[in-house]
Amino acid sequence: MSPDLTSHPAVSAVRAALTDRGFDPDFRVLPDAVKTAQAAADALGITPTEIANSLIFKGIDADGSVSPVLVMASGGHRVDTTYLAQALGLVSLDRADPDFVRTHTGMAIGGVAPVGHPTPLRTVVDTYLEQFDQVWAAGGHSHAVFRTSYADLLAMTDGTASAVTP
Repeated sequence: MSPDLTSHPAVSAVRAALTDRGFDPDFRVLPDAVKTAQAAADALGITPTEIANSLIFKGIDADGSVSPVLVMASGGHRVDTTYLAQALGLVSLDRADPDFVRTHTGMAIGGVAPVGHPTPLRTVVDTYLEQFDQVWAAGGHSHAVFRTSYADLLAMTDGTASAVTP
């Protein structure tokens, strides 16, 4: 049985952010938590490459300042952090710990959505996702996902299109 997430704060924030941007996607609440692209793909009957995996990194600028970077990567890809940092003009791009993720997104790892964060995040959308008519993204909770498209991911996040690996 799927949990009732109608009043979950992160799911509500995602729905509100999507509505504010003119989107009304197909949300699904899954009976089991899907904390990996493979688990989400298995639950939806698709391949991991069709999952828009939300990954939070610490972007380090030349002056040493740290800011969150959201990478919406195909679930079939591993992000080449050296390559992507260089493409973004950063000194480095380091994997964020759970506290950093929750602080900057309001969500736990495994449920981070492309929108609905306390403040907008610099976002990169993996160009590999463009080949699919639809992709699935987390909806603010490890049981919640929604259907969208590559073009809509770019629009809803004001994201930058980029390969995440050479």
